[in-house]
Amino acid sequence: QVQLVESGGGLVQAGGSLRLSCGASGRTFINYAMGWFRQAPGKERETVVIISRSGSSTYYADSVKGRFTISRGNAKNTVYLQMNSLKPEDTAVYYCAADDRNTILSVSWRPNYWGQGTQVTVSS
Repeated sequence: QVQLVESGGGLVQAGGSLRLSCGASGRTFINYAMGWFRQAPGKERETVVIISRSGSSTYYADSVKGRFTISRGNAKNTVYLQMNSLKPEDTAVYYCAADDRNTILSVSWRPNYWGQGTQVTVSS
């Protein structure tokens, strides 16, 4: 198994930036595709972004394209989500996720490991 711990959430004004981090421990990090989901109050969980094991392939939800960037530091067992030009509608709990199976990078991704989540609040 892999354990995932998110950090970097907080309160920011619209137009601002935040960087989320997700540290992974327990197994070989490069064996996992990594990504982020988010869930706002009263809404379904949304696939935000996914990155492949090597980092060569990514998937971004249309709602975040051009504003969010995912990257992974395999030497540090960490995946990052840089969020720029934040909007109030980005407010949600953001969950880090990992998958050691064959992963299709798409909105239908269903990873098998999850973090506890970190709150991101964007004020208008």
